[in-house]
Amino acid sequence: MTVPNSKNSFLTSLISGGAAGTFVDVALFPLDTLKTRLQSQRGFLQSGGFTGLYHGIKPVILGSAPTAALFFVTYDSVKIFLKPKVDERHHFLIYMGGATFSEMVACLIRVPVEVVKQRNQALLSGKERLGIKLLYRGYWSTVLRDTPFSLLQFPLWEYFKHSWSHKVDRELKPWEGAVCGAVAGGISAAVTTPLDVAKTRIMLSSVTVGSSELKIFFVLRALYREKGVQGLFAGISPRVVWITAGGFIFFGIYEETKVIMGKLFSTKTRVPNL
Repeated sequence: MTVPNSKNSFLTSLISGGAAGTFVDVALFPLDTLKTRLQSQRGFLQSGGFTGLYHGIKPVILGSAPTAALFFVTYDSVKIFLKPKVDERHHFLIYMGGATFSEMVACLIRVPVEVVKQRNQALLSGKERLGIKLLYRGYWSTVLRDTPFSLLQFPLWEYFKHSWSHKVDRELKPWEGAVCGAVAGGISAAVTTPLDVAKTRIMLSSVTVGSSELKIFFVLRALYREKGVQGLFAGISPRVVWITAGGFIFFGIYEETKVIMGKLFSTKTRVPNL
């Protein structure tokens, strides 16, 4: 029989995640800029409108690869370690737990990148000094936003892939896994939009705002009182389009890169049959 080389699995996750994250973030950056400006408390036009849609892309180029790579290294490692120990009926718990833990780890890089990026997108760069405290402002709101998103997206992605694979009785092709990722991402994006709006408001807030006003539920309540349900779902259209398209590109590149890496790392440790 054969057992996968754990070092190769680590490198595959690292490279596949990094490649997918960088490509999708750069390609769809203008949609993310529009979404951020629609959610800004300063208003869409005052935050830049349709101009300078690639403003703030530098930190994204630097941060996308390590963030996505860190997420998938953690996520795939959790799956490799736990799936043999858990009944297949309960694998969805592994996907949920793995996605949650992976988001918390990835946010150590993602949050500072998001803060710098969004303040540039909303034309707030250079107005205030970005210290460590400000760079990690919104960490827990980002975790609270991304965790429910991943709790939906990754089990849905795995479920869609498993169902499709079972129906056609073969392993899915990369583009088929990409379709599953796009559908899962679109559904998750729509449901978690209010959390994304709150996270954006927190990251774009002035340094003079008190910490009590930056709690995610306080922001959501204030936003609802100010603009109602419409305010909670500000930017939902570009967010859903961005994440659906991004999901297709992201998971497509991730799956394709894994296939390529699998061919490069085709050598496996062989264990003699006893």
